[in-house]
Formats: sequence, C-alpha cells, structure tokens
Amino acid sequence: MTSRKFFLTLLFASASLIRVDAQRLPSSKKILKSLRLTNQYFMNTWPDPGKPIVTNRERPSNIWTRAVYYEGLMALHAIDPQKKYYDYAVSWGEKHNWGLRSSPTTRNADDQACGQTYIDLYRIDKKPERIKDIKTSIDLMVKSEKNDDWNWIDALQMAMPVFTRLGVLYSDTNYFRKMYDLYAFSKYQHGGKGLYNPADRLWWRDKDFVPPYKEPNGEDCYWSRGNGWVFAALVRTLDMLPENDPHYNEYMTDFKNMADALIPLQRKDGFWNVSLHDSTNFGGKETSGTALFAYGFAWGLNKGIFDRKTYYPVVVKAWKAMTKDAVHPNGFLGYVQGTGKEPKDGQPVSYTSKPDFEDYGLGCFLLAGTEVYKLK
Repeated sequence: MTSRKFFLTLLFASASLIRVDAQRLPSSKKILKSLRLTNQYFMNTWPDPGKPIVTNRERPSNIWTRAVYYEGLMALHAIDPQKKYYDYAVSWGEKHNWGLRSSPTTRNADDQACGQTYIDLYRIDKKPERIKDIKTSIDLMVKSEKNDDWNWIDALQMAMPVFTRLGVLYSDTNYFRKMYDLYAFSKYQHGGKGLYNPADRLWWRDKDFVPPYKEPNGEDCYWSRGNGWVFAALVRTLDMLPENDPHYNEYMTDFKNMADALIPLQRKDGFWNVSLHDSTNFGGKETSGTALFAYGFAWGLNKGIFDRKTYYPVVVKAWKAMTKDAVHPNGFLGYVQGTGKEPKDGQPVSYTSKPDFEDYGLGCFLLAGTEVYKLK
C-alpha cells in the first residue's frame, strides 16, 4: 500500500470513528459524574432543606419548584442509592411536617406536587404521617364531581403521578378514574375545545394561548417547558399505571404522538427552543424543556416503546448538548428559563443566567440523566 493510500485509509477510519462516537452516549461513569456534580452543587447551596425560598417574596420550600427537584433526587437515589440523598429528602418532608403548602384540603396541583416524593418515601418506610395530608387532599378530589382543576398544562406533571401512585399503593382504581376525568377535561374542554391540538400533537399552555393567539411568525404558541411537563407527566403515569387501565392506551398514544412531533423540532445543537414553533421568539438554548424531552425519549427507549434507530440519536444529541453547554465546572446548571408560562418569561436565558428558582431545572436534568444512565 502506498503512503498516500495508507493516509487516506487512516483518515477515513478516523472520520468513521468520530461519526460513530458522536452517535454514542458517554460512559455510565461520566453520566453519573454529571448527575452527582450538579446535585451536590444544589445540596451545598441549600444545606437546610426547610429554608424558605426568597425571590420577589418569601415562599416555603415545599412548593412545586422544589418538589420537581426532589422527583429528580429520588430518581438519582434509585440508580445511586447514597444515604445522604435519602436523608436529604426525608429531612425536607420532616421540615414541612409532610404537609402541603396551603392546606390538606387544597385542589391546587402545584401544592400537591410534593406528594410525589412523600409517597415515594412512604413506599420505602411506611410511616403514615408521610402521606396523611397528600392522601386527604387527593381523596377529596376523588369524591368530588369537579373536573376542571387542571386549567394549565403544568398541572398534569405536578399532580397526575400523585394520583397514579396512590392508586397503585391502595389498589384503588378510583384514583385512576378521577385522574382521567381531570386529564380529559384539560385535553378536550379547557379553552373551548381543549388544550391539546391533535393537528400539531402539542399542547397550548392554557386558554390564553389557544388560537387566535399567535407567535410573532404566525404559528401557534407551544411553550417548550409546558409541553415538557406533559411529556414527563405521561412518562411518570405510564411507568406505574396498570396496562389494563381503560385509558392506558390513550395516554400511550398521546405520548407517542408528542414524541413524533418533537423530533423534527430539535435544534441541530441538541436543545429545543423555548418556542417550539417559532425559533425567532427568544430562540436559543434552553435546558429545562430539553431535559424533560430527553427524559421522555430515554424512558421510551428503556421500555422498548421507541425504536433505537430513530430515537436514540435524539437522546444522544440532547444529553451531550446539556452536559457540554449547560453544566458548569462547579455543578451550576445554565440555560434554564425562569418561571413563567411562555417564551418571553424568565429571559434572558444564557450560560451564566440564574433563574429565579434554581431547583426545578435541576430536577428535570436529574430525571433525564437517570433514564439516560439506564440506557448504558
């Protein structure tokens, strides 16, 4: 073989290896390292789990933003069962007397979100005080005929997994029935004809964004994190809901349809824009929505729902983008949009921008990372 031919062969082989490597996830060790790093940054920042959160005003730390973080922490504990994770979560519950932000009679999904972790901790150690208040809250809703509580799509992620967990825990299908009634009202009735658009297979955040509302480019407004909440809600519901539930197939169909709609919307760099159908409306990298989508895609692959050829590259691009571009050397997570309900809220979003709450973005990232870890 001539030196020129040898060089060209070597060059082709190197390029092929680079292409293959670009389509692969990092090692399990590297994935876990990113999860431990970002989580430790948060635990160091918040050594007292019960400390109130102060932004524009003071709030108790059992609000939905912190609840999402603990969902991620419990997922991390499942693959990396360090005692300090469990103790940190238990301490959070104890600091709040296992209560909800407002009262045990609340119907507000945001206030019920903490119940996901309370129930998960109860399943580990069945101390009745851990679920007394969340069960009281959900039981009141189950007994009620009112079904219009979830009038914003974030509520699905905050509350659906609570209903699912209680239904499984008590082998009581009434929880599943009521969950579907609430879900169906959001899907088919809120905002006039429902918050789900079957044509685009995505969700409007609430009635304010149902047409005729338009984005600057004339498209419907589909907020990334809002759709991420729905995607995650379906994952956390389907993961535990018995397959013989009469609405299991509808949830699964909605999940698959959303996935198919999201694939072509992924940016070349692996992120999703805050506005899914208008890249010019505060376009740019955003971690929380991207993490929730990665969570769903990775879970679908782990469950054998999605074919590897089509969906695996989506996860690889998303995970590599977040760990390369968003994770700081000290564990701080960049490109997280602050709280709100549409693309313009919480802006500007950048590598160094600090959202008003640092917890929920990390929760989303931990949920994604634990499912990505399982892929390895």
